Amino acid sequence: MGYKNDDEMVWYAAWGRGTLIAGVGMGLLMQGCARQAQPMAAREWVPEAFSTQPSAAIPSDPLPEKWWLSLNDPALNVLMEEALGQNFTIRSAWDRLTQAEQLLRQANAALIPSVTYHGGVRRSRTETDTRTSYQGTVSAGVSVSYELDLWGKWRSTKQALQFDAEARQEDVASAAMTVSAGVARTWYQLTEANLQVDVIGRQLQTNRDVLQIVTLSFRQGKVGAADVFRQRQLMEASEGQLIQAQERVAVLQHGLAVLVGRAPGGWQDRQPHVLLDLPPLPATGLPSEVLTRRPDIRRAFRAIQATDQRVAVAVADRYPSVDISAGLETGGNGVEDLFQSWSGNLAANLVGPLYDAGRRQAEVARQEAILSQAINEYSQQVLVALQEVEDALAQEDHQHAYVASVQQQLATARLVLERIRQNYFGGQLDYLRVLDSLSSLQALERNELSARRTLIERRIDLCRAIAGSWEMERPEQAKML
Repeated sequence: MGYKNDDEMVWYAAWGRGTLIAGVGMGLLMQGCARQAQPMAAREWVPEAFSTQPSAAIPSDPLPEKWWLSLNDPALNVLMEEALGQNFTIRSAWDRLTQAEQLLRQANAALIPSVTYHGGVRRSRTETDTRTSYQGTVSAGVSVSYELDLWGKWRSTKQALQFDAEARQEDVASAAMTVSAGVARTWYQLTEANLQVDVIGRQLQTNRDVLQIVTLSFRQGKVGAADVFRQRQLMEASEGQLIQAQERVAVLQHGLAVLVGRAPGGWQDRQPHVLLDLPPLPATGLPSEVLTRRPDIRRAFRAIQATDQRVAVAVADRYPSVDISAGLETGGNGVEDLFQSWSGNLAANLVGPLYDAGRRQAEVARQEAILSQAINEYSQQVLVALQEVEDALAQEDHQHAYVASVQQQLATARLVLERIRQNYFGGQLDYLRVLDSLSSLQALERNELSARRTLIERRIDLCRAIAGSWEMERPEQAKML
């Protein structure tokens, strides 16, 4: 089954809502039961462009095949190469591909006559009243058998397994995409967690310093005991937040270690932790281009093609098969007589179903239902893929605005705290106003880190939604120790 280009792949049967399988008659059977997949035009389902586009004032570069390179983060690049070579989920996907390739190799063998040999030695003993006699025979032969593929059953089986192997290749790419996105997200979550530890540590020291000042003022009779308790409560809250942040660092280190194929307990940070400033949005391309790039969409399409071929196999199984066999055999009383005489045979057998109570027809109907399911699943996956791109574009756009808002609030909170502290020491305000302002400022400092990390995750989501596959080296298969 051939397709002119990737564009045809995107639209083939993508939105089929009518008859899935044309009736197959004897005329079609005489042509090998060939199933010609017809593209179903449904371009109105896919928009010509995404609703959000990069700013025309800022040139957009295309996303590289290894999408994480667009982030310009050397520390992430090092981790990614390690993960792609050592992650066991990706290695398992490679093993499934190898299995599919070997099944295809077996199917190829069915299109070639099979040749077997046999040989034997027989010795018999005969006893009478007067004597015992022995007689030996030696035989050898070669047999050839082949089933004529009149209805294309074996060719369709081979083609189905070819599509299965191609689907497994896309599974490898999908696994690599999932793992790479997981590594990137976990790396920046760990980066934020480390930065949160630093920020909360500085906040804790600030709260301790303030507590000393308030305690001294209390001893001098300038403030009440309630102000000391309130400040002590804020300091203890910071200590609790620091414990939670340190816990999150440990858990994220374990998760990242597993993603890159290491034992979780021995993680050592060798790279600096920086929440990078994002480069401009990459060029998303047209929706149809995104669909032809994404390995999960390509994999779903291969599933349609494979199932389509299996319908042809089920149809062909309803009709007779012709087996041809030939043999050549020699034998004698001893090895010296082995090649003195030869006998040969040639046979053809016609075997077909006479009555099976509808079993084969039911199998055809079942395979047609599987094909319908594959088409509907493909259609849903196309819609989800388009949604993921639209969501990522919208979320990054709004997250940029949210980060700017939090940073503006943070700048204002610093000014407010400074003014309130001056008024407090001037005796114009009570300590509650200072405490509220300090708590608000420290919460904004933590929120600003989280907002910047979320912005990076939005970019990761976009890259994952529009990226394709890249060349990877097949790892060696695992061996028993």
